[in-house]
Amino acid sequence: MGVIRKKIAARGGEGGVKYVCDVCSADITSTVRIRCAHSACNEYDLCVQCFAQGASSNAHQPQTHPYRVIEQNSFPIFDREWGADEELLLLEGAQIYGLGSWADIADHIGGYRDKDEVRDHYLEVYVDSPKFPLPKRCSPHDMELANEISREEFQARKKRRIEERREAAKNAPTLQAKTKPTASVPSCHEIQGYMPGRLEFETEFCNEAEEAVQLMQFDPGDGINPRTGEMEPEMELKLTVMEIYNCRLTQRVERKKVIFEHNLLDYRENTKSEKKRSKEERDLLNKAKPFARMMNRVDFEQFCQGLIDELNLRQAITQLQEWRSLRIGDLRSGEKYEQEKAARIQKSIPLGSMDRERLASAQRSKQPPPPDPPSGAALLIQPELPARMQSPHVIAEAEKLSVMKFEPGQVNGGSVIVANGNTTPSKQKFLPQPIPGIQPLPLSQDNAPDLHLLTPEEVKLCEVLRIQPKPYLMIKEQILKEAVKGNGSLKRKQAKDICRVDQQKGGRIFDFMVNAGWVVKA
Repeated sequence: MGVIRKKIAARGGEGGVKYVCDVCSADITSTVRIRCAHSACNEYDLCVQCFAQGASSNAHQPQTHPYRVIEQNSFPIFDREWGADEELLLLEGAQIYGLGSWADIADHIGGYRDKDEVRDHYLEVYVDSPKFPLPKRCSPHDMELANEISREEFQARKKRRIEERREAAKNAPTLQAKTKPTASVPSCHEIQGYMPGRLEFETEFCNEAEEAVQLMQFDPGDGINPRTGEMEPEMELKLTVMEIYNCRLTQRVERKKVIFEHNLLDYRENTKSEKKRSKEERDLLNKAKPFARMMNRVDFEQFCQGLIDELNLRQAITQLQEWRSLRIGDLRSGEKYEQEKAARIQKSIPLGSMDRERLASAQRSKQPPPPDPPSGAALLIQPELPARMQSPHVIAEAEKLSVMKFEPGQVNGGSVIVANGNTTPSKQKFLPQPIPGIQPLPLSQDNAPDLHLLTPEEVKLCEVLRIQPKPYLMIKEQILKEAVKGNGSLKRKQAKDICRVDQQKGGRIFDFMVNAGWVVKA
């Protein structure tokens, strides 16, 4: 038989498998043909005329060899637009080229079928079938489509479709060939040494792995001793070397999978995002990169973002602890302290005379560099942070307090906060009034382990109300959460209900938080 795979210049042409008579070479693709069923004749086809005359060639013997009559199965069985012959070619092409190679399968079917049409038909008829993996009309007694559309009408439709698509293919503009090479050159890909056409690198992992097996030979019958029936040591050594080679190939594939999964080939985009991070964040992410081998891209990005958030929180906590040890009472003073601290560090660096002159001239000639992007920790301790949690009324009251003038000797009931060498008056202290019948409880580190978490004013409040620091912190957290829901305002009754303690104690706590500016009295 002559199976001719028609060579075409472009995909989606008429194409398909062509059958010719092995005696007269006539085209019998669209007619009935006779195929020899004997094992000595492999895919041997005859036209009806040669079969009737008893003609033969090669090893075919028409007197003794069995045969099969193959008709043109051009009638619908699963879909109104697809014949049985095209269904057979679809399955045959999928077996030859593999699922996913829809362009090759479409060329195998022919009839100007394109790859998208073939893929959609396969998914609709075979994959999305309620009787998966069989089609919906898989029963041999289901002749609904064959009875609905006659064979002559179906063949006329098919011929009309092929002619229309042939004319459309002739009138379609020719596609320009891609001029960009797929070689490993910088003009083709930003990663030198990577070949995008082959999805390979010039230097692979374990690049010398093939050298151990390039001269290895396996002949039939080798490796087993005919006397003992056991495997020879030489064959065991060869199999061990092949096992090592396969392990290296597996490791190579796994490393490529990590590269493609995490888009490591997008060098410019990755570099651009790296420049936006601080040095501490870059060092942390470099240490976390080995974990990318056991995560997909989304999970690894979430993991890295969690590490960065933790780093920023730790830096912010360390910063606030340092400010607290220096008696810095507000975020604006802390920001000023950090600026002056950076200036002192810069001035402490020893410079020679030439360095000072060069630095001075550079400062005169050059514009000031743009400020570095704030880190995550800096965003957590910005001076505007508490202002966003307060209402406009509280902000206005705070501005009034900030411009109040205090005489040096007039600090009645008030406090003076010294930050960065500047003396700034603060608002009046809140002095909790003792509750009748309740004796104040002195607190220390011995009887109150969490005392260091409170400010001096909060310690005084807890002593007067006889509340341990830990329960007070829980009450404080719940009140602030409820206040955030109401845009910073809260009623006294709500605060008392949240405290779940004595009504007088709850009122004292609420008054303290209103005086501190944490809550606005509704």
